[in-house]
Amino acid sequence: MNSAHRTPLGLDWVALQRVSTSTRRWWVKSRFKASPPMQAVLFLIAGFLLLPLVAEAEQQSALREDSSSRVTLRVLGIAQDAGHPQIDCYAPRCLSAWREETPPSGATALALTISDASFFMFDAPPELPAALYQVWRGSQLRLRDLKGVFLTHAHMGHYAGLLHLGKEGAGASGIPVYAMPRMKTFLETNAPWAQLVNDKNIVIRALKAERPEVFEQITVTPWQVPHRDEYSETVGYFIKGPRKNALYLPDIDQWHRWDRSLADVIQQVDFAFIDATFFGAGELPGRDMSLIPHPTVESTMTLLKDLATKFRQRVIFIHMNNTNPMLDPESAQTQQVIRGGFNIARVGAAFDL
Repeated sequence: MNSAHRTPLGLDWVALQRVSTSTRRWWVKSRFKASPPMQAVLFLIAGFLLLPLVAEAEQQSALREDSSSRVTLRVLGIAQDAGHPQIDCYAPRCLSAWREETPPSGATALALTISDASFFMFDAPPELPAALYQVWRGSQLRLRDLKGVFLTHAHMGHYAGLLHLGKEGAGASGIPVYAMPRMKTFLETNAPWAQLVNDKNIVIRALKAERPEVFEQITVTPWQVPHRDEYSETVGYFIKGPRKNALYLPDIDQWHRWDRSLADVIQQVDFAFIDATFFGAGELPGRDMSLIPHPTVESTMTLLKDLATKFRQRVIFIHMNNTNPMLDPESAQTQQVIRGGFNIARVGAAFDL
């Protein structure tokens, strides 16, 4: 689901253009064969067929003309914390990524660009330079345009990239980092993160669960979720834009441990970027997966199978472990997910809010 190829209503714009073109050809061919009364009938039929396309085109044009207020979520990374391919992995799935025969990816992160003039990030992956390249590639925005980083928790793939902001890297000045209380304390009291605070490369701003952070055109609300909280709380973010909203929830323990119903949440948001660490059980031979209790994609699809298609399509699986076959766009498991009515995040995809 890449909104670069979709209309504001989520329809495939390329397909609509094909329909429009074929309709015009049919109209021209039929018109010159028909009698005048039949031409009038054909004109009415063609107008009826083209009316939805015209309306979509007008909406598309309106969004382009209103680009000064466009808010867009961009996918910067889709992998679990250690990226893809992972360290010391030379299995076929990793070799294809090392050779770039299938797409490699850094750890999961999103950017929220505003009017192509500024942006926020959700998580700071270890591959922060590559993530920022994706921002620049899609919007020409640079580090100086970064207005803040929202951290989900203190596992390596979600905050390690902050180190690039220090004196050995960008030497940034006063970048706001939004964090929950335990996460804030962890960064302020542990090296090397404390050096970023002391040198004022970053300024940590405290979040509170369920309390909205209001900015021009957007509101961001942290939702606390159950997870392995060794050093910090874990949150997802409800992100409200001018027209649509999204959920960013890359890490959680089993869905039944959350105090919200996932099915209810999916029906309340337009885009739901949710935990897809493992596709199925037994994905880590020799390791006790009960100690890494992410919900599997198979179990999530089963949980949501009774939702209407329009709601299942709002699910965008993200945060895929190195072992997850969904990282390969051509895999059988990827096709299974798509046939089930769900979507899978891909680096570079963009979603207008």
